[in-house]
Amino acid sequence: MLTSLNTSLKCWGTSFSLIFFFLPLTSFVNAQNFPIKPIKILVPNAAGGAADITARTLAQKLSDSIGQQVIIENKPTAGGIAAAEQVAKSDPDGHTLLLISSGTAVSAALFKSLPFDTLKDFTPISKLAIFDLVVAVSENGRFKNITELISYAKSNPGKLNIGTPQIGTTQNLAAELFVFTAGISAQIIPFNGTPPVINALRGNNIDVMIDILGPLIPQIKGNLLRPLALMGDKRFSLLPDTPTLRELGGNFTQLSVASWNGLAAPSKTPKDVISKLNYEIQLILNSKDFITKLSDLNVTVQGSTSEQAYDLLNSEIKRWGTVIERSKIEKQ
Repeated sequence: MLTSLNTSLKCWGTSFSLIFFFLPLTSFVNAQNFPIKPIKILVPNAAGGAADITARTLAQKLSDSIGQQVIIENKPTAGGIAAAEQVAKSDPDGHTLLLISSGTAVSAALFKSLPFDTLKDFTPISKLAIFDLVVAVSENGRFKNITELISYAKSNPGKLNIGTPQIGTTQNLAAELFVFTAGISAQIIPFNGTPPVINALRGNNIDVMIDILGPLIPQIKGNLLRPLALMGDKRFSLLPDTPTLRELGGNFTQLSVASWNGLAAPSKTPKDVISKLNYEIQLILNSKDFITKLSDLNVTVQGSTSEQAYDLLNSEIKRWGTVIERSKIEKQ
């Protein structure tokens, strides 16, 4: 009887060992078979914008490379909260993804509470692209360069009017950061989107605007707007004569601000699935036709590792949290 029991226990022990031995292999095989159904990317922006076009261009390429349809679902709401919540609560199997952005970081810093934890409930897969921010004036405006603008603001505290899209957008907070870094006093006036800002600038109702460069290129090429400075790391190839703010030196030396986007999955998505998605995405981001497609939209392709994308999101939450607190912007 005891011999039989010992034999049974030994058999069970062998079975348990086999189970534990094969668990990592099972996970690996599942990742190799991924995806087993269509992938959905939730985009917290309206269709037709730069973020949406970036996501759709990536989706088409990704669909071709992984052999499953990749579907874009637009879900624009304040702060991108609805789309993020849906992804955070979805099955962590890599089949439901979220287009994250600098706006995701701003929302984490701006809202008193969210139905998810931005850093804990998502695993960033990769950075995808960056969008230059520009300081621009009307072509017939009083300022011919960025130095003139800053000098005027210092000599006339509170008289410079800076237009941006809504309070809490990356552009709006970038304006707050510009004012602080320049050491000037200015009025930052939020509008309901970019078109009203352009109209106000061309109508001489404001002195200057800060916004994403891409949508302003037609106005710049048409000699309606004049770019004074870019807020990122380097000059833009289509505007070789427009300096960066960093070139001013002083407090601007370390300034680098750009809008960006990336892709994320629910936090418990298997690491092997994240790695596979990252691998496929990097191949796409490095393809010449993808780079050309986005370059035509004035978007700069820029990939990353999953860890780098997480670090970016984390650092941006801290950066914009500091700007929001310093500017005394009321949390929503």
